[in-house]
Amino acid sequence: MTMPLMKPRRKNPVLRTRQMNLPPFARGRTALGMTAAAAEGRFELQVCERCAAVQYPPRDACHRCLSSQLKWTPQGGAGELISETVLHHSNDPFYRERLPWRLGLVRLDAGPTVIVHLHGDVASPPPAGGGEPPLSRKEVRVHVGARLDRAGAAVLIGFPPEESEHMADDKMLREMTSDPKFRKILVTDGKTEVGQALVKALVKAGAEIVWLGHAEPWKKLPGLADITSLPQVTLVPLDLTNGRSVGALAGEIGGKVDIVVNNAEVHRAFGIAARRGTDAAKAEMDINYFGLLRLAQEFGPALKARSADGETHAAAWVNVLSVYALSNYPPHGTFSASKAAAYSLAQCLRAEMRPSGIRVVNVFPGPIDDEWNQNLPPPKVAPGALASAIVKALKEGIEDVYPGDVAQEWVERWRENPKVLERELAAGG
Repeated sequence: MTMPLMKPRRKNPVLRTRQMNLPPFARGRTALGMTAAAAEGRFELQVCERCAAVQYPPRDACHRCLSSQLKWTPQGGAGELISETVLHHSNDPFYRERLPWRLGLVRLDAGPTVIVHLHGDVASPPPAGGGEPPLSRKEVRVHVGARLDRAGAAVLIGFPPEESEHMADDKMLREMTSDPKFRKILVTDGKTEVGQALVKALVKAGAEIVWLGHAEPWKKLPGLADITSLPQVTLVPLDLTNGRSVGALAGEIGGKVDIVVNNAEVHRAFGIAARRGTDAAKAEMDINYFGLLRLAQEFGPALKARSADGETHAAAWVNVLSVYALSNYPPHGTFSASKAAAYSLAQCLRAEMRPSGIRVVNVFPGPIDDEWNQNLPPPKVAPGALASAIVKALKEGIEDVYPGDVAQEWVERWRENPKVLERELAAGG
């Protein structure tokens, strides 16, 4: 049984910060299909559309009938652990620094045998041979799931069939995720309901410190006093429209932050012809796009430098975007455009952070239940539900999240045919 993670001791400031070594990450184009699914929290394998054979490892032709009609399909993940090994030596720098490390072979109920990293709560299989008859040996059941490793590549993990209380504290699993427990987190905007819900969710998840950005500290906003009364929360001045403000805060806490959650945004319900001038659009771009850019330039290097700094190393960067970033929603046209620009910038940030093992999580909620979406009919995403989805993504190592029914439907329509979605939104739905 996994023992609960204890609060790590403070780092000795004299010691050199360990540099990040990534696990092997080379993947062929076909194998990236597994990575694409794992980035959204799904375990998928190729299934032949002709003979229904499940494929592993990924390939270009069916191993049974040689058909090229292979479709990525979600898998249940149930299987039997048939063997395991524990690495005590490795020539790879990533694993050498993290030994011992458990690996196993799992025969999935779906057919193939897969190589997995083994969670510490999975029992060892009975030894082969010996005097015990094979039919009397007890099966070791496992549940296989897909996760992204520190290099952003898909790997398979063997979990116990039933969850335990401290399951997330497993040493190997924490290397694959960005669990907020005992980490120091910056939330960029505390004046909104979403920001305050994020703080509550992160504190509940075990965050050691939550710095809460406030562009106008002199304003006494509803709910802010309750949030800042929590012992883990510290209010800090942060105005993303002001490069000096961002730089000053980075100089003060940049070397301590483990996770950045950028939820700051300006949202105005305008298209092109609905409002004269560009003031509203400039305000949206200044926060939604340039604010992210300023934040990344100041805090990004510090996170990258601490990505291997002990058990509570710098781990993740979260961008709260919008499902409107995928395809423009004309009634909120300039807001959609600013979020599309932020999404493109976030992809650049992800590419620059990946060599250091920092995970960039992009969140694409549907309409949030706030003042700028008050005229839109339900369903809407409650701030608390959005915060829970973000914490879950950090705990499970997910890269792309689509909270809410609208976002889930929208992304499916977008994947099916972006042009059709564009026409449907232009027609009002």
